[in-house]
Amino acid sequence: MTSPRRSARPASRWMGLAFVCAAIAAPEAARAQPADLFFERMVMSAVDDRCNLFTPGVSAALAAGAAQARGAALRAGSDTRTLDAVARDARSRAARFACDGAPVTSAAARVEDAFSAYQRVTRMTYRGDVSAWQADRGVGRTARWRLAQSADFGSNRMVFGLAGREGASALVAVANFADKRTPYAARLVMRDGGRTFGPYLPGATNQPLARKLPPRSSTRAYMAEARAGAETELLPKGAASGWAFRFPAAAAQALAELDPREAIAVEFLFPGDRVRTAYVEVGDFAAGRAFLQVAAR
Repeated sequence: MTSPRRSARPASRWMGLAFVCAAIAAPEAARAQPADLFFERMVMSAVDDRCNLFTPGVSAALAAGAAQARGAALRAGSDTRTLDAVARDARSRAARFACDGAPVTSAAARVEDAFSAYQRVTRMTYRGDVSAWQADRGVGRTARWRLAQSADFGSNRMVFGLAGREGASALVAVANFADKRTPYAARLVMRDGGRTFGPYLPGATNQPLARKLPPRSSTRAYMAEARAGAETELLPKGAASGWAFRFPAAAAQALAELDPREAIAVEFLFPGDRVRTAYVEVGDFAAGRAFLQVAAR
């Protein structure tokens, strides 16, 4: 049986957010802007945190919706400080409602109904400004990409993301090199939040990803923990062989905390101080990872 597929859209209301807005988030007319959708999702998540309304699966789905809406709001022009204030406002609004009150119990029932359909969706596409993440939480015993983005760099090809058999077990880069040379190591380079005051956004959103990486002095690097020949199921399309590099779990968490408009670099190191670099758009990595966690609950 084929798996249901969806293209993730910021305005998606699988959780019944139109009614959440009316019954929980605000008494005024329904909100429509990306930051308002983020507010709605955060209100429902905050009510859940306080009242323990839902199963872990539903709570994870709410978190996925909030992460997706946050990314859409950032791409629409909101800044992180504004969205942090929106989240605080949402938690404050949620605290005003009684857990056993009619607005909350009615909203919770509709969320549960909507989740029964959402949990049957096993694949999603999260489109960014330049690239897209493909998410797959289907059941299977063979290795597969759970959340992946493809990139061509020169005559070489790479797939990067979360891979595993039973779930998303590792952050991996799999690359095929046209000249068959073998890199001895790989490192992941991204903005260092401890050295910067916010995302590095140097101009137009549709510019090449290489220009979205901050100066080297403002980055941090994660070296790959392991290298091995890539499994067939993880190879870039059309490749007969390739190398797989596994990165530490801390790298995945750091990636999820970046602004969706930013980019990261995967650098493959070769003898003779030679480096070949592929670029990945951060995009909705955080939302995609949260989507996968729904299946793990």
